[in-house]
Amino acid sequence: MSETPPNTLQYRFDGPDEAPVLILGPSLGTTWHMWDRQVPELAQQWRVFRFDLPGHGGAPAYPAGSVTDLTARLLATLDGLGVQRFGYAGCALGGAIGIELALRHPERLASLALIAASPRFGTADEFRQRGVIVRTNGLDPIARTSPDRWFTTGFAAAQPAITEWAVQMVRTTDPGCYIAACEALASFDVRHELARVGVPTLVLVGSEDQVTGPAEARTLVAGIPDARLAVVPGASHLVPVEQPAAVTDLLVRHFSTAWQPAFDSATGQTALPAAVAKPVLAAAPPQAGPVAEIAPAAVPAPAAGRPDPYDAGAKVRREVLGDAHVDRALAEADAFSGDFQEFVTRYAWGEVWDRPGLDRRTRSCITLTALVAGGHLEELASHTRAALRNGLTPGEIKEVLLQAAVYCGVPAAGRAFKVAQQVIREETTPEE
Repeated sequence: MSETPPNTLQYRFDGPDEAPVLILGPSLGTTWHMWDRQVPELAQQWRVFRFDLPGHGGAPAYPAGSVTDLTARLLATLDGLGVQRFGYAGCALGGAIGIELALRHPERLASLALIAASPRFGTADEFRQRGVIVRTNGLDPIARTSPDRWFTTGFAAAQPAITEWAVQMVRTTDPGCYIAACEALASFDVRHELARVGVPTLVLVGSEDQVTGPAEARTLVAGIPDARLAVVPGASHLVPVEQPAAVTDLLVRHFSTAWQPAFDSATGQTALPAAVAKPVLAAAPPQAGPVAEIAPAAVPAPAAGRPDPYDAGAKVRREVLGDAHVDRALAEADAFSGDFQEFVTRYAWGEVWDRPGLDRRTRSCITLTALVAGGHLEELASHTRAALRNGLTPGEIKEVLLQAAVYCGVPAAGRAFKVAQQVIREETTPEE
């Protein structure tokens, strides 16, 4: 175990020192203990490296708001240990880190397994809404509903100790780090980059996963050139916990047969055998037998052009107001109003909201005050939602409106309180 500075991660090793390193990456809300059932067998062949996300499992609470940041912290940790090349298996958010490694640091990666993963996890709105819930109510509502997302109904009923372990694991996570991890998933989208993943990849998913299920897994397989799909029956999102034997068997076979040779910096080439071995994922016993299938490769993504204020504005506008709001506004645009939508996106969002001089919390405070002063209640609701997503608490929004009452007038603030009160109730009430 490690002393953990802000730019690295809490970690542990299992297995022989001289063996090749195999990294196991956790899901949001879990700890490295989600891999406990895989380690005994994997550690016979590999030096197994597990890590905790910031603020998870007692790890220091240094929030990381992007998958890129989490990946950089992992690599900084490995650099400090002298680990240059490794295999990697990650679940959900851990899988996103694996994709980031394959895209940005392919020379470090020998082989890859993506479990319950996706090139885009739901919608940005969903994860930012989850952040609003946690910021307002703490992690208890998320913790209580985690078993429903992670396990099949039968497993949760038959394994009450594991179900309670899952609840407590989420409940003891640092809320700020959990919110930052939600933001990391909200901004993660590599759908158009999958064709550049150049390492042998196993995509593994539970057949009953309602979070990132077989459809998302097939998208990964279709996009990654050298990828294989394994669907584990009778498992939901946290498939390594629910079907440990099947997952262990699949990982052993994949990493035993699909370990890519190292990049030779002297020649600038990677030495490959004449025929790259492809793992054959045979059916296991009926109680835990994964089913493997192969999907076609995706068409390579077009090269990105020079950044434009409109593109930056469209990104910021969606991050602040949410996809649903922006999609609705754009869908309602026609030949008469389309130019105005482009104007707003380019200048309000690309030129002003995207400026580095003020953070988004401050811009939300200013915007709410200006809308109260102008009596623009039709915009106040959407910007109250935006303020919550930008990190303001309901108490802070109340303070902004009280301040506005002094300088903009009590009647205007009174109307604003009614609008904001309704939005806050809708946005911060946990779903049962």
